[in-house]
Amino acid sequence: MRIKCLIVVFFVFSSLITVNAQQKKYIVHTVAFYNFENLFDTINNPNFDEEWLPKGLQRWTSEKYKQKLENLSRVLMQIGTNDQQKEGPTFIGCSEIENRGVLEDLVKQPNIVKSDYGIVHFDSPDKRGIDVGLLYQKKYFKPTSFINIPLIIYRGNNDEKEKETEEDKSDKDKIEVSKDNRVYTRDILLVTGFLDGEEVNIMVNHWPSRSGGEKKSSPFREAAGRLARKVMDSVYKVNPNAKIILMGDLNDGTYNKSVKEGLGAKLKKSEVKPFGIYNPFEQMAKDGNATLFYRDSGDIFDQILVSETLIKSDFSTFQYWKAGIYNKPFLIEKFGRYAGYPLRHSENEIGYSDHFPVYIYLIKEVK
Repeated sequence: MRIKCLIVVFFVFSSLITVNAQQKKYIVHTVAFYNFENLFDTINNPNFDEEWLPKGLQRWTSEKYKQKLENLSRVLMQIGTNDQQKEGPTFIGCSEIENRGVLEDLVKQPNIVKSDYGIVHFDSPDKRGIDVGLLYQKKYFKPTSFINIPLIIYRGNNDEKEKETEEDKSDKDKIEVSKDNRVYTRDILLVTGFLDGEEVNIMVNHWPSRSGGEKKSSPFREAAGRLARKVMDSVYKVNPNAKIILMGDLNDGTYNKSVKEGLGAKLKKSEVKPFGIYNPFEQMAKDGNATLFYRDSGDIFDQILVSETLIKSDFSTFQYWKAGIYNKPFLIEKFGRYAGYPLRHSENEIGYSDHFPVYIYLIKEVK
């Protein structure tokens, strides 16, 4: 039955809930993003996956892989749920996946199989063999087109590296440079389709890492921001009223140049002009929230931004409602040096990820 997110909420335009608000009915869809952190299978593929094999550095066995899938499926089915919202996300953008096969294994997990997720995925040229992808509930979203857009960037011949820290040396996401100095990284995934009959465009990103230092690697992410902006502009050329959701692990905070200038993201809805984009996670960052910890400092690298067409006050069509970080206690390390950090994989425990997932709600009033 199509009763997905038909809920009764008390809603006024200036706040989320008040006792005196008029009772209205809304359809609600959750849009989530999660960095799965090294979701590799145990098959030796022609990429740099040797670390994630049974005899590799991680001793990555079938049992560990199955436990990782079970852990991720548990998280995914809880993101955005509450007393009224019983169902998991309609959309799940994901990063750090080895191939389509790991997503096929994931959507077959007992916790998630009933949601009947479809998959959009392309292999990217990333040297570590990790990609981005999109899962969507087939009963609500019908894709009409999807494409991967490569980020083509180069490192200068005479670049001087910043002083390498111990964390840089063990960085799982080192920037690899080819003989022609091209930096091979993840593509941007663009998916267009109809959500309950309304066209939406979803962009999934995983921008270049901070390997080699934040300052030295910043131009790569700035280039990614500019490319994402160009993709948005190309969508607007086809449809000036397009609704666009941009999500991903940007490897930069909400305040960095790649986000503020490359994308042109705004802190306040009132600042967003036509064809602009709003970042609800910027205020969360200002309030001290985090989705990961980088060099012992919390930040929000995982973000979901929405186009100006999704922040209007007319809820006769789907519009952005609110955003959140899913950081329940079971996802948090409780002991030791990393207490308070996301509970990730270690020698003694198959955790979840080194990132917390993020989400937004899209809502539409039912007349």
